[in-house]
Amino acid sequence: MSTTETTGLLPADQRPDAQGHDGIFVGRYVPETLMTTLIDLEEEYNKVWQDESFHKELNELFTEYAGRATPLTRAKRTEEFLGGHIRVYLKREDLLHTGAHKLNNTLGQVLLARRLGKKRIIAETGAGQHGVATATACALFGLECVVYMGKEDTERQALNVFRMRLMGAKVVPVTSGTQTLKDATNEAMREWLSTCEETHYIIGSCVGPHPFPRMVRDFQSIIGREAREQILKKEGRLPDHIVACVGGGSNSLGIFHPFYEDADVKFWGVEAEGDGIATGQHAATITTAKVGVFQGSKSYVLQTEDGQITPAHSISAGLDYPGVGPEHSFYAKTGRAKYVSITDTEALAALQKTSELEGIIPALETAHAMAQLYKMAPSLPKDSIVLICLSGRGDKDVFSLMEHIDV
Repeated sequence: MSTTETTGLLPADQRPDAQGHDGIFVGRYVPETLMTTLIDLEEEYNKVWQDESFHKELNELFTEYAGRATPLTRAKRTEEFLGGHIRVYLKREDLLHTGAHKLNNTLGQVLLARRLGKKRIIAETGAGQHGVATATACALFGLECVVYMGKEDTERQALNVFRMRLMGAKVVPVTSGTQTLKDATNEAMREWLSTCEETHYIIGSCVGPHPFPRMVRDFQSIIGREAREQILKKEGRLPDHIVACVGGGSNSLGIFHPFYEDADVKFWGVEAEGDGIATGQHAATITTAKVGVFQGSKSYVLQTEDGQITPAHSISAGLDYPGVGPEHSFYAKTGRAKYVSITDTEALAALQKTSELEGIIPALETAHAMAQLYKMAPSLPKDSIVLICLSGRGDKDVFSLMEHIDV
């Protein structure tokens, strides 16, 4: 396991501002063609975020359609397995409609797109959960939906491809590059360049040009707001640790952000170490800590010494991405969070153990967070409270799991 150790909080005047400037990170590194579209998007977003009618409509969708609030489940058998000295809670985004946290963002962005008068939606997807959530929101509101997905990911996530198509979305397999999430995002951005007047691009994570990282974080912050209220009700205090997997970073920022001001709550972001850092076959972007410009923003990216983006690897399609959101880069650089990495082998073992102990099959992405729990638990003080963002369920991964786990 590799670790980037960071601690503490910045003064208020040094924190990310409303324009998305996280120190040296974020920005709008896009062709001039998109600049007006992004500025219009930011202006409309700023309006709707202050609009009570927008939040009323979104909250109704969350409760009456998506199934919020999601439960906070105590993992008692996991606690026993770890020695019985800590308490573990799972924030159950796997029980949200479509099976992962991604729907929080797509519902919000589709409502925003309607206010912008856009009737056509495009998206990218890796594990397929964002694609399914986008197709779901578009079906609900009768919008045209096109989802770009790396050809390799269409094969390992065939179930989600079928789900998207069943809801009327067009799924475009991308055959360039590594045929994974990076290349799907490239293709989606290319199309957006030529169709931005009638099309809204729903980015699925806290990446890309401003205001996307902020928008996605805000829509996903419902996770942390609920978890905060739930843990206070159950325990009478805040957790000592919050653990979540990090690819682009939407589920993790969604649960971290509402606890940002609470300096005693430690954040753990868990990246995909793949076959190991030394092999080069990994997706541990923050762990290797190289700043670059990638797909519209400045953040930590996987790159060569001369700035060329290098391929990422993870058994988890949702973490198989050579970049990370700028706010995560900010958290790492300033000391608000600690970032660690978990190998494919460790994630598979954690997935199997969680399934056996709790009757919950987590997504491969989430399994990285569970693996970190198993690693850190022995060193935690008695009565520590650990909150895990269980970002999605593992149904989508079953065919891949059958190749690696003998049961």
